[in-house]
Amino acid sequence: MTGQQPNKESRRAHTDDVCALLRLSPRLRCIAEGVPQGACLADIGTDHGFLPAYLLQSGRIARAIASDINAAPLESARRTAARCGVSDRMEFRLCAGLDGFAPDDADTVVIAGMGGETILTILENAPWLLESEIALRLQPMTRTEALRPWLVENGYRIDGERLVLDRGTIYAVLSVSPGEGKALSRAEIWCGADTRHEALYGAYARDRIRKLEEAAAGVRRAKDKDREALRALEADAEALKQSVKEWEDANRS
Repeated sequence: MTGQQPNKESRRAHTDDVCALLRLSPRLRCIAEGVPQGACLADIGTDHGFLPAYLLQSGRIARAIASDINAAPLESARRTAARCGVSDRMEFRLCAGLDGFAPDDADTVVIAGMGGETILTILENAPWLLESEIALRLQPMTRTEALRPWLVENGYRIDGERLVLDRGTIYAVLSVSPGEGKALSRAEIWCGADTRHEALYGAYARDRIRKLEEAAAGVRRAKDKDREALRALEADAEALKQSVKEWEDANRS
């Protein structure tokens, strides 16, 4: 009958349907695929809690801690967990970065969906990570070229990177662990040390070249030109162009 309210059973069925249909964006799915089976996960800056809820739903992880610096997204994550039936395996913490964590709370830490400089600040404020065996999955939205060299200069090793296209933008997902990392070339700082096997590498590198050339053009237009900065921008753009050429040659059929 029109206007009839759904009964308890139909509401429960609808909730189950929503739970079953939980889907991640390509960016979050790429992160999820890099989380070890059976992990105890800490999701820093969890927002809606989609990533830990999905990983618990799918049986990939044993338990999760979702944290956020703001109460509203953490409450949204609670609702996601309840809707997906995983609240009993998901803890919620209101804190900045890793401030509310101890070394034995999780064996895998995800920090995603924020700027590269914010991510490095979170790591800088948690020096105990360097004495742990915690696996890190980092997904910066911006300034990845600042994060990569900071990692290798501050006791971290970049074990691998993947590239993923989401809503027209290519993002890098870094697998990182405590340990001595190798020095990065200028091209690797901008595009990663382990990304040239990726199908998206050419597009990713060309986008960085465009940004470098735009920055160089801005320096040239400045009244007081910073010639050292200009030379660095031009050199980085040329290094990336050479890297793209080598990638194209290697992938030419």
